Amino acid sequence: MAPVSAVVLAALALGGCVVGPDFQRPKPDMPAAWSASAAGPESRATSQGLQQPEWWASFNDPVLTSLMERAASANSDLRLAALRIQEARAQRNVAGAAAWPSLNAAGSWQGQRISESTPSGKLFGLVGDIPGPPNAPGASVSNPYGQFQLGFDAVWEMDLFGGVRRSIEAADADAAAAIEDWRGVEVALFGEVARAYIDLRGAQLKRAVATENLATARDLLRIAKRRRLLGLSSEIDVSRAAAQASLIEAQLPNLEQQLVADINELSRLIDREPGALRTELESAKPVPPVPPEIAVGLPAELVCRRPDIRGAEKRLHAATARQGVAMADRFPRLTLTAAGGYQAQDLTNLLDWASRFGMIGPQLVAPLFDGGRRRAKVEVATYRTEAAAVDYGRTVLNALHEVDGALTAYAEEQKRRASIVQAVSQNRAAVRLARLRYENGLDSILGVLDAERTLHESESLSADSTAAISIRLVALYKALGGGWDGSANAVNSCPN
Repeated sequence: MAPVSAVVLAALALGGCVVGPDFQRPKPDMPAAWSASAAGPESRATSQGLQQPEWWASFNDPVLTSLMERAASANSDLRLAALRIQEARAQRNVAGAAAWPSLNAAGSWQGQRISESTPSGKLFGLVGDIPGPPNAPGASVSNPYGQFQLGFDAVWEMDLFGGVRRSIEAADADAAAAIEDWRGVEVALFGEVARAYIDLRGAQLKRAVATENLATARDLLRIAKRRRLLGLSSEIDVSRAAAQASLIEAQLPNLEQQLVADINELSRLIDREPGALRTELESAKPVPPVPPEIAVGLPAELVCRRPDIRGAEKRLHAATARQGVAMADRFPRLTLTAAGGYQAQDLTNLLDWASRFGMIGPQLVAPLFDGGRRRAKVEVATYRTEAAAVDYGRTVLNALHEVDGALTAYAEEQKRRASIVQAVSQNRAAVRLARLRYENGLDSILGVLDAERTLHESESLSADSTAAISIRLVALYKALGGGWDGSANAVNSCPN
């Protein structure tokens, strides 16, 4: 046993050797501040860090909060992402099992007849009639013969150069990446729920505007008919007023279709059948307003807050570790093997002391020539690591552009709405004046129709912009990576 002990001690001495590059957390160049500003007339951004993971609470809408909670517990995409986490953790256990010896127990019976037409068979036939010692188990020699066996075997491949440890490291990184993917699905889900809900409230606001304008158009139609009866206007004024009322009325079916589509989208996001939320959501409510201040933090915080960046980092870590796996495969492998148990020709003698057998010994296998296969595997792993590094940098750059674009869109939409509100106020004044002039016979109905049409368009734009501001804020929160549980502490827990 001394040679075996020497081999084991040498293997343990080498056990701390791990080949391949150690993962170094990337440190991308990040700007000190955002190039875009989100300072608008209604809301402005601050450099304070995002402290509230549940960013939708800033809208102060209990219905929206309820939808978020139901989506978090019921959405099928989120459940699938959670199952992928469990799968990755199971794969990690598979990788970790390679660090331990494998032990198997087996029992068997084998019947065999040796051909007497071969040299070994003839020799077996010559000794077949020779009786063995009277007390020895399976002493008689016969052809054919049977053999019972009961035993175990153990195999342990020593992790001399860290291939198994690198595999475990890669599997741990894969599991961490799966968690980040789940968080990314969560961020996207919350963004979609908020967008669909705000779009629904915006459509309800547009429907209210259209309904009010339809009432105004019908009132003008009544005035035109009365003036025609009094001989103060012609039939063409009635036709023009009726046409404008019909055009406004024609917008309502499209708005109803949009309302149904938004409600069904929200139902889908919480894994409910179409129309399941109609009773709950069909009553009109205001568009959730934006808060006066929003915390966006600094660009450097994105690296630790956005799940896609964190996931790209974990995938880079996994690819780096797999370089070590490929490199370790080019070095010798040492396997310790042991087997033992009982063998006997007769079952009654199987457990006798004389029936025992055993074997133990190391096996060292060194690759000499494989046509460059192992070297090529190292190259493949290296290129994959380089690709993962490029993907990480691209993900960071895309994130910076997304936030910058979202900040700009949020600020500019506020400015746009301020101009639209001014236009609405002026158009309302123009409608009042045009109506007075028409009713007093100072102007034709064309002036009133044109003023009311312009007012209707500006009020519709105002409703669109009101919803768009809130939707732009949702897009900004999504670009910042807010929404997954723990994001408030992500920056503080991020290693330097």
